[in-house]
Amino acid sequence: MMLRYALQTVRDRKAGFLGAFVALLCAAALVTACGTLLETGLRGKIATERYAAAPVVVSADQNVHQTTVKEKKGKAKTKHKAKPVAERAWLPASTVDAVRSVPGVERAVPELSFQAVPLVKAPGGAKPSYGHAWTSAALTPFTLTEGRAPQGGGEVVVDRELAARAGLKPGAPLTVQATGEPKTYTVSGIARSARGDLARQNALFFGDAEAQRLAARDGQVTAIGVLPAPGTDPGELAGRIEHALRGTGAQVTAGDARGPVEFLDAAGARIKLVSMGGAMGGTSLLVAILVVVGTFSLSVQQRYRELALLRAIAATPKQLRRMIGREALVVGLAAGAAGALAGLPLAAWLHGRFVESGVVPANLERTAGIFPMFAAVGASLLGAWAAARITGPRIARIRPAEALAEAALERGRPAWIRIAIGVLLLAGGVVLVAVLSVLRTEPASTPVTFLAVVVLAGAVSLLGPLLVRGATALLAGPLRLAGAGGHLATANLRGNATRMASAVTPLALLIGMTCTVLFITPTLGNAARAQARDGVRAGWVLAAQGPGVTGAAAERIRRTPGVTAATEIVHTSVRVGLTKYGAQGVTPAGLARTWDPGVTSGSLDGFGEKSVAVSELAADQLGLKPGSPLKLALGDGTPVTLTVSAVYARGLGFGDLTLPHDLVAAHVDNPLASSVLVAAEPGTGREQLAAAVREFPGVAVLSAHDADEVRAERQQAGAEINLLAMGLVLAFTAIAVVNTLAMSTAERLREFAMLRLAGAKRRQVLRMLRAEAVAVLLIGAVLGSGISLAVLTAFSVGMTGAAAPAVLPVVYVGVLGVAGLLALAATALPGRVALRVPPVEVATSR
Repeated sequence: MMLRYALQTVRDRKAGFLGAFVALLCAAALVTACGTLLETGLRGKIATERYAAAPVVVSADQNVHQTTVKEKKGKAKTKHKAKPVAERAWLPASTVDAVRSVPGVERAVPELSFQAVPLVKAPGGAKPSYGHAWTSAALTPFTLTEGRAPQGGGEVVVDRELAARAGLKPGAPLTVQATGEPKTYTVSGIARSARGDLARQNALFFGDAEAQRLAARDGQVTAIGVLPAPGTDPGELAGRIEHALRGTGAQVTAGDARGPVEFLDAAGARIKLVSMGGAMGGTSLLVAILVVVGTFSLSVQQRYRELALLRAIAATPKQLRRMIGREALVVGLAAGAAGALAGLPLAAWLHGRFVESGVVPANLERTAGIFPMFAAVGASLLGAWAAARITGPRIARIRPAEALAEAALERGRPAWIRIAIGVLLLAGGVVLVAVLSVLRTEPASTPVTFLAVVVLAGAVSLLGPLLVRGATALLAGPLRLAGAGGHLATANLRGNATRMASAVTPLALLIGMTCTVLFITPTLGNAARAQARDGVRAGWVLAAQGPGVTGAAAERIRRTPGVTAATEIVHTSVRVGLTKYGAQGVTPAGLARTWDPGVTSGSLDGFGEKSVAVSELAADQLGLKPGSPLKLALGDGTPVTLTVSAVYARGLGFGDLTLPHDLVAAHVDNPLASSVLVAAEPGTGREQLAAAVREFPGVAVLSAHDADEVRAERQQAGAEINLLAMGLVLAFTAIAVVNTLAMSTAERLREFAMLRLAGAKRRQVLRMLRAEAVAVLLIGAVLGSGISLAVLTAFSVGMTGAAAPAVLPVVYVGVLGVAGLLALAATALPGRVALRVPPVEVATSR
């Protein structure tokens, strides 16, 4: 019987359930989109390009491994973990002969893959360019359409897409920057792939000897493409090769597993998608539950009279709870199904934006499975059921004799259980903020940051009526200055605090979450830039506008009159155990004249090929001090043991580990310096330095101030990615603000009619609504700003060691302005529509 009543109620009161339906629909769409990203990170395929014609590929192990053995109750438990390295690991060239000897192998083609950037101006977006030996063209395969294969060390074959974009023909000169000095080649031919142009790269082919020289990896190969003999099954052949190479560390892949071997960024992209999808999905779900509970609570409050009358005619509390729950499930099911379908194009749009921003490779195929859709429907049902369970008991506990009184007047104090849960959430938020203040790594602190915002907003939701009444006491004086409308607004804020709290909560969440998203990156970035500014003693910086600054350019600048020191810097990531640390390689000569990392113990004097300097964070985490040995895996997984020479304070600005330049450069994909710090005597100017490096293409001379501005631009790019990742959550919260305020205003039709029949004019009622909206906005702004400030301050203390969150005044005012426009529009428009109905009609209607 209650199910029939629930269905009839939903059918007859569509407008009353519209707000809850919209909130649940948006939540389901958001969960579907985030779930699709998460599934793509877990199951999405990376299509191979260069190895398309090689069914089996042999490569080096691209992971570092750690095995731990724990004894528990007399039994040994072994755990094996692996993490990907940052740079490409290479195979010994002798592996080629071992593969060729395996039965069923027709050809084993060694592959060399290295950066090879054509220094030409060409229209359209530039793709990464890689150099290869011409003998490996069969792995795609590439075939000549014009000209001939490269002969000797002065010729190159380019792919058709690059030739068309740069206007290259056989015989044309082409300057290429690989891993060393730029060199001008003659284009000997144009090649095309049997499968069309490569989507993610351009290919340049050199003679075998020249390719080996440019790769700068003597005795090593990138991979081995295996072409099976006719009639040989690739899967069986892969098994035989794996058996033959057992113990060498080589990895054998076939089928869809070849893509990640070619594109090393696939592993990082998957991890990013999983972490972003999980973080966005988790945050979205918490925000959705918070918003849906508030929206559904408001929807139930609007039916007090109806529910109270049901109690008066002998409906039992159990029957009312069951009816409310089934209404919620009906709305949740309909909204979840619609939202799951709407989430698919939303996921496609979000995936496209991530591809455009470079976060996700274009050939990581987006999955569109049914699991995210089922999860969205389940989340919608769960949110609706939770909202019904939270909001229903108060109605169900009404005694029949108090029914009509309860329907007419809001309870003066929230239920004790609501207050108790609100206090617990507040305490939980305080604990999260305290924990955040001691977290010193970004991966650990970021999820806690957004969780703290949601938990504190949840406390605001539950304690909202008390907060609104307290704020009303402070705002009563200013509101009275608005005349009769202000007096009415004050009375409404006091008498309907629960309804007003339903509007305050999404506003506080919107402002708190938006400010946190917008200011978290500048907080960390500004601290890093400040450390870099303070630590760079050099007055000039050589910056690369291409792949990097060559060693010859750095040497030329060192020999320039007036230059006292030049420090080449190359960046990478290393692993200590399985923990990843950002690292840089620096040339030791004259280091003290160009760089000051803020050494707190030890010394950089004598910093050499077996030395490493570490940040205070790394020293604390790894238990290091000057003189300690440090075992680590370089960018390509090569293990080394170094001695700690110094501990420094400016780890945010320069990375956690500083190693010798030559050691790092020998184990990275791009050994060119990303920048060169140049210390010069007074009077040595930009023109003199620029003249010294004029013959080196793509090298610019920047002042220290200009270099800092470049870092700021990179920081802004990172902030845009964060905003994109959390933008959907913010958009959902903004919709919730409009939805809740519109619902709250539209249901007051009878109240407005009574006011007008009592003599209030239409403009006085509108003035009352504006005063209420301004009061709600002020309360929400103070609470949201307070939440964001507390969280950002704790984040700043943990990450930078100082309580200095970066709050951009113009951006903050913009956030408040947008929130104010949403609040006023969502209040004024429904109010004007409601006031168009003659008050007599409303008063006499049932």
